[in-house]
Amino acid sequence: MALTHWLFFCSVSLLMCFTPGPAVLLAVSNSMDVGARRTVFSSMGSSAGIFAVSGLAMIGMGAILATSASAFLAMKVVGALYLAWLGVKRWRSNEALINNDAGQATTQRRERKNWQLVAQGLGVSLTNPKAILFFSALFPQFIVSDMPLFTQYLLLTTTFAVCALISHAFYVVLISMVKQHVAARAKLFNRIVGGTFIALGLGLLTTRSKLA
Repeated sequence: MALTHWLFFCSVSLLMCFTPGPAVLLAVSNSMDVGARRTVFSSMGSSAGIFAVSGLAMIGMGAILATSASAFLAMKVVGALYLAWLGVKRWRSNEALINNDAGQATTQRRERKNWQLVAQGLGVSLTNPKAILFFSALFPQFIVSDMPLFTQYLLLTTTFAVCALISHAFYVVLISMVKQHVAARAKLFNRIVGGTFIALGLGLLTTRSKLA
């Protein structure tokens, strides 16, 4: 793959990753809940999901979702329900995101284990049919037909995953700079984040396959 070709892919990937979506919103939410350092676990789970989703796209799952109305419907309903569940959970939370009592804050941060954060990030990526369709549409534009497919899959997917981690880090740092202001309005923040998750879930339900 030519360097200019790869740089263009990087540009497209950064644009997509910096556009706020479920994974970015999850990173922001977790940075307030468990701290910036532990947010890396949910972001790594999201990145692992990116590899799984792009792999499914490479083996034809994207074509299946684009041509099978029932498969696409099932996938988007699961994804929408998962996002809605995250949203309702956040909406109903009345806990302060940052507590003045350091000991109590530490206890709250330990409630969720690292593997649970990884699973949360993985779930957001795996239940989004838009991601599979996106990779199915994007990757063929950059694949060189006479080059090994698996090597190109690793390069493109790794590039996209790194771009996703960069975007998560950017938003986490940004929210950490204003977290004291957000902490003072914990209930409002919970409602905004929860409402956005629910809206994303509802938006996913309106997504149509190519058959529609």
